[in-house]
Amino acid sequence: MSRTFAYCRVSTADQTTDNQVAELRAAGFELADHRIITETISGSVAASERPQFARLLDRLEPGDVLLVTKLDRLGRNAMDVRATVERLSVSGVRVHCLALGGVDLTSPAGKMTMSVIAAVAEFERDLLIERTQSGLQRARANGTKLGRPAALTEAQQIEVFAKRLAGGSLGALAREFGVTRSAIQRIERRLSKG
Repeated sequence: MSRTFAYCRVSTADQTTDNQVAELRAAGFELADHRIITETISGSVAASERPQFARLLDRLEPGDVLLVTKLDRLGRNAMDVRATVERLSVSGVRVHCLALGGVDLTSPAGKMTMSVIAAVAEFERDLLIERTQSGLQRARANGTKLGRPAALTEAQQIEVFAKRLAGGSLGALAREFGVTRSAIQRIERRLSKG
């Protein structure tokens, strides 16, 4: 006999999953409280790395149904969402998304929907990369110096390098100049090459 679970996620502690649960129940799904899994974690964290979602995966059995109100509850990254849905499908678990008309994402129609969503997400990512590269080229052409400003002046960097050559420790130099150890290492690498 199939069981129905709900996965409700919010990103910050000042948010609540109550609205998601209410939406699912208003759509006619009967949900036992012990089968409503809630989590407060960023959608940018892969689903498999979320503690509550990982526990949910251990509970799900073939024939079960997993409900989400929106696709972004599973994740913000289209590839991660797709991989999660495919993993559940292989396990015999159906995934229904309320915002997509309750379509079962593991069905042929759901797989097509997922493919379209993934294609649109990839297209948007490619456009963003293209716009970013164009903006960087324009900034370079206008003489704008790109990247993070140097934490230390050229004279300070030479002083740091000289002190490192004389045996100064990374930690001591980082404290003295108010930078991180990795900043000292970057200076050392750059000046030792040049």
